[in-house]
Amino acid sequence: MEFKDLEIFQAVAKQGTITGAAKELNYVQSNLTARIHKLESELNTPLFNRHRRGMSLTPEGKKLLSYSQKILSLTDEMKQAVQNQTEPSGKLEIGTVETVIHLPKILSTYIKNYQDVDLSVYTGVTETLQREVLNHKLDGAFVTESDFHPDLVSHQVFQEELVLISDPSAGSLEELKEKPFLCFSKGCGYRARLETWYKDQNITPKRVMEFGTLETILQSVTMGLGVTFVPKSAVNHLEQNGLIQCHSLPKQYSTIKTVFIRRADTYLTATIAKFIETIESNK
Repeated sequence: MEFKDLEIFQAVAKQGTITGAAKELNYVQSNLTARIHKLESELNTPLFNRHRRGMSLTPEGKKLLSYSQKILSLTDEMKQAVQNQTEPSGKLEIGTVETVIHLPKILSTYIKNYQDVDLSVYTGVTETLQREVLNHKLDGAFVTESDFHPDLVSHQVFQEELVLISDPSAGSLEELKEKPFLCFSKGCGYRARLETWYKDQNITPKRVMEFGTLETILQSVTMGLGVTFVPKSAVNHLEQNGLIQCHSLPKQYSTIKTVFIRRADTYLTATIAKFIETIESNK
């Protein structure tokens, strides 16, 4: 078994077809098919279910996927450790929740200082991003502070206040309890905080509406569709322009910390070390 076999296996698992994996890797399809058959023969077990729509992992294939991710991640880490680079370079894949107000400044500073780094940024909710970091799919992520997995270490970025926001014509906080709750999917730290407040107040929202982007949520609030719970720093401009009202909740629900997480057991390369240093200098 070669590392390339595992890379091909991962590509097929990700794309769900030999055709898709061949395009991703720029390989001939017959070569990929032969490598997958060879891998299954070596392991003496089928790794994929073949069907009309493509290929899906068998239970054994899912086990191999988990191990292969760890193996290839350790291989990359080994190369970086042995090369002992003092200047950041190579790929850096970072995740973030949508409301990190200082993120553009952090990214701009880092990219200007370290132009040899190929930086990619992905958005998601805290729970998903934590899982991606744990599974070696992201080098680190900006998330809402919570009880993290023991394999993760966190670096504090900043603390801020969450506010319940509504359109300008909305009435008292009591009346807002009847409004639909607009939010991200499950796993969002802000959503979890407001749901805790609802529960403690014995409130059951009449409707919960999930959205994919912060921009859509905020536009929906300004049009009177419902309420949401977001960092005050992210909506100051809307409040100043009279497009929303901000309503404060008690500190145990509204005070929240954003942190940067990474795996505790991975080699701290110059690339990630300098990224953390940039975060610290932009607090």
